[in-house]
Amino acid sequence: MNDKKIELMQVKGAMGVTEFALLYFPDCAPEVAYKRMWVWIHTSRGLKEKLAAAGWVKFQKLYTPKQVACLVDHLGEP
Repeated sequence: MNDKKIELMQVKGAMGVTEFALLYFPDCAPEVAYKRMWVWIHTSRGLKEKLAAAGWVKFQKLYTPKQVACLVDHLGEP
């Protein structure tokens, strides 16, 4: 795990889904970033299953540190 991921998880703990989406889509409005992340989760092969194994449920408001790590591992650094 690299330093950025460790820092992200230690400082934030749980992270809001929109806040996290804005890391990947910084030039978008929050609602658009959230929707784009939602599409990524559903279209990236195996990501939805990995998140479910990490305790993710549809429409949750926060990602746990474990879910953040899963997303970053699958999608790459924001």
